[in-house]
Amino acid sequence: MDSRPFRSVLYIPGSKERALDKARSLACDAIIFDLEDAVAIEEKANARELLAKTLCAADYGPRAKLVRINGFESDWAELDLQVIAQARPEAILLPKVNSAADIEDLAARLDAMPQMAETKIWAMLETPQGVLNAGEIAAAPRMAGFVMGTNDLAKELGCRSRADRLPMQYALQTCLMAARAAGIVAIDGVYNAFKDGEGLRAECEQGRDLGFDGKTLIHPAQLAIANEIFAPDAEAIDLAQRQIAAFDAATAEGQGVAVVDGKIVENLHIVTARQVLSRAEAIKALQGAM
Repeated sequence: MDSRPFRSVLYIPGSKERALDKARSLACDAIIFDLEDAVAIEEKANARELLAKTLCAADYGPRAKLVRINGFESDWAELDLQVIAQARPEAILLPKVNSAADIEDLAARLDAMPQMAETKIWAMLETPQGVLNAGEIAAAPRMAGFVMGTNDLAKELGCRSRADRLPMQYALQTCLMAARAAGIVAIDGVYNAFKDGEGLRAECEQGRDLGFDGKTLIHPAQLAIANEIFAPDAEAIDLAQRQIAAFDAATAEGQGVAVVDGKIVENLHIVTARQVLSRAEAIKALQGAM
């Protein structure tokens, strides 16, 4: 699994030169350069050329960089790959993945392109079939991460929008489980009301509590909240440090468990504690490199 932070994953339209330039200075952990939904049909050709040129020349620092191409059921996907290959993209994000066969097909295409030798694949899970096949998709060739497409999934399900996302829970947890089983990254879906900070915070907290690595975002105004919520806070870091210290002391005395704040601390808790500290250090390093 990629050890870099993915707290905030911002969609940037591949057709917007100004947005592409601004993204170089935004405090996001990752960028999805979008050639699909965010680009009008008449702009598809210009967008792929602009994005390829930009990625070849611009420095986006340590941020993870994904390119969402159009689906292969469209007229644009083949050209998207051919043009964007010159930029040697870090990852291709494939929309509306339904089965492992979709990933295998893309992987075969990448295998035939020398420029794509190191390119990973991410999958948008936004259809009922994709959710039901999440386990096999996660284990497919070159797979590195899932992005939840909750808007399209809600449309497919015919479910209502609720603050608690109850109609979405099965899909969210199924895909997260599959990602964890395969050791890949899992990113929660977007929150559409980009001016509603309180609602975004609540949804980020829910996604964090479920176990997602971060959230996809549609506006820079959402970055600060996602970065805050998906990072270990001071309390979590302090607890992790105290758990490790107490367990080390207990181990030195020949004990297999320790007690911190009235709770048993075993080796499995230490694994989690070390992950918390590692995540905090990774975030610090990323911020320092921006």
